Amino acid sequence: MAACVSRVELSVSCRSLLDRDLGSRSDPLCVLLQDAGGGGWAELDRTEKIKNCQDPEFCKKLVVDYYFEKVQKLKFGVYDIDNESFVLNDDDYLGGIECTLGQVVSCSVFTKPLELKQGKPAGKGTITISAEEIKDTRVVHLEIEAQNLDKKDIFGKSDPFLEFYKQSDAGTWQLVYRSEVIKNNLNPCWRKFSVPLQTFCGGDFNKPIKVQCADHDSDGSHDLIGALETTLAQMQTAGAGSLVEYECIHPEKKQKKKNYKNSGIIRIKSCKIETEYSFLDYVMGGCQINFTVGVDFTASNGDPKSPDSLHYISPDGINEYLIAIWSVGSVVQDYDTDKLFPAFGFGAQVPPSWQVSHEFALNFNPSNPYCQGIQGIVDAYRQTLPQIRLYGPTNFSPIINHVARFAAHSLQQGTAAQYFILLIITDGEITDLDQTRQAIVNASKLPMSIIIVGVGEADFKAMEFLDGDSGVLKSVTGEPAARDIVQFVPFRQFKNAPREALSQMVLAEVPKQLVSFYKWQGWPPLKLPEIKAP
Repeated sequence: MAACVSRVELSVSCRSLLDRDLGSRSDPLCVLLQDAGGGGWAELDRTEKIKNCQDPEFCKKLVVDYYFEKVQKLKFGVYDIDNESFVLNDDDYLGGIECTLGQVVSCSVFTKPLELKQGKPAGKGTITISAEEIKDTRVVHLEIEAQNLDKKDIFGKSDPFLEFYKQSDAGTWQLVYRSEVIKNNLNPCWRKFSVPLQTFCGGDFNKPIKVQCADHDSDGSHDLIGALETTLAQMQTAGAGSLVEYECIHPEKKQKKKNYKNSGIIRIKSCKIETEYSFLDYVMGGCQINFTVGVDFTASNGDPKSPDSLHYISPDGINEYLIAIWSVGSVVQDYDTDKLFPAFGFGAQVPPSWQVSHEFALNFNPSNPYCQGIQGIVDAYRQTLPQIRLYGPTNFSPIINHVARFAAHSLQQGTAAQYFILLIITDGEITDLDQTRQAIVNASKLPMSIIIVGVGEADFKAMEFLDGDSGVLKSVTGEPAARDIVQFVPFRQFKNAPREALSQMVLAEVPKQLVSFYKWQGWPPLKLPEIKAP
C-alpha cells in the first residue's frame, strides 16, 4: 500500500445547473468517484442534496486521501435527486467532470464547465472545487438557540435555519455548516452539531466567522433574517450556564430604520472542542485487527469437479473464492501481528459423520481453526474441497455469532485493543435471513465488521438488504442496528479489474466502522498519538 501523504477536504459549488424538474428547480447532489481501474469507478463520498437550487453551495465536504506518488483520477457527478433511494442510476444526470486530484490541489480554486458526456457541455453549468489539507483532528461541538427572530412569513412565523461561513485567505466567505430548518418558530433551538476545527476556521481561533440566519422557503428563495460576525475564541466562552449572545442584524433594515435594534438574538449555549482519532491513530496505537473467513460450500455453487462450478479450480489454480480470499486477506493481514487466521466453511456435509455443518474449521481442527497467513487459508481450502459434500441450507448466522462471541469477550476489556473483521464469500442464496438480521443487529454493538463478497451470477437482493446502505437494517422484531457494519460487494463487478480494486472497494468502509465503534464507546487509542503543535 502506498503511504497516504495527507487527507484533503474538497468544497464543491455549482452555477447555472440544468433544470430537469417540471414546475420547480432541480434538487442537486454531487458524488465523488475515484478510478478503480478496468473502466470502473468507485464512490468515495457524496454531498447532501439541496432542494430547488440551480446555484448550489454544498455544505458537506468531500474527503479524499491524497497520494503524491499516484495519479488519482476523479470524477465529480451532479445529479437531480427525485427519490429517497441511495442509488443514482434512477436520477437525472446534470453533468460532471473528470480530473485528477493533483490538478485540484495545485489550484487554489478549480472551476470547469460541466459536461453531460465527453465534449458535450451541460448548458452553461460549471463546477468549482477548492481543496484544503486536513492537518487538525480537533472537532468543534456547538449548541445554538435564538430568541425573538423577525417574522418573515405572511401566514405563520419564520422557518429559521443557520449558515456558518469562514473567511478564506483571499477574503471570500466559504460555507462550513448549514443547520436543519425549524418550522414556524421565532425562538428556535437547533440540534447540537459538530464540525471539524479545520473546516470551521482553519484551526485559527481568531479567524472571522459569519453566521447568517434565514427564513427557509421551499422554492429556494430564502429570506435573510439577520447576520452576525464572531470568532471561535469568542464563542468558546459559552458553557456552564454562561451563554454568549449576539444581536442578529439585517443590514438593510439597519440602514433604513432609525429606531432599528435587531432582528433577534442568537445565543451560543455551549461550544466545546475535542480531539477526533483516526483509523491510523487506533492501529498505530496498538489495535489488533483479527481476520476470519467464512466460505459457502452449499450445493447451489455446483459440483467442484465441473468447470461451471464456482468452486471449480481452474488449471492455473484459481477461482472466484480464492481471488476474494487473496484480495481482501493480503491487505488485512498487514494489521494482524500473529498472522493466524481462523477459517470456516458452512453448508456442507463433513466427514466422518456426514452431518451438515454451518461452521466447520477448514483445516478440520475445531479446537485450533487457525491458518498460518493467507496462504494457509488457501491451502486449507484446496485440501478441504475434495473431502466434503456440498449441501445446504445457506445459514450465515452461526458464523456471525461465532465471531461475535470473540468480539463480545474483547469488549469486556474496555479498551481499543481488538477489532474483528469477518469475510463471508457466498453465492448469495441465503436461507436464514431473519436469524442473520438478528445476528448483525447484535454484532453492531460489538467491535466487528462483516464483509460479504458475492460470487457468481445470482440475484444478490438479500445481500444488498443486509448491507443497509439504503436505510438502517432492523431485526425481525424491529430493533435497529446500532451502526452499519456490513459491506456487500458483488465479485462480478470486478472480474476484469485489477485485483487491488476489489480489496479497495471491500475494505473502504472498515476504517470508518472501526472509528465509529470506538467513538461511540468513548475509547481513545491504547497509545495516544503525540500531539503536534498547531
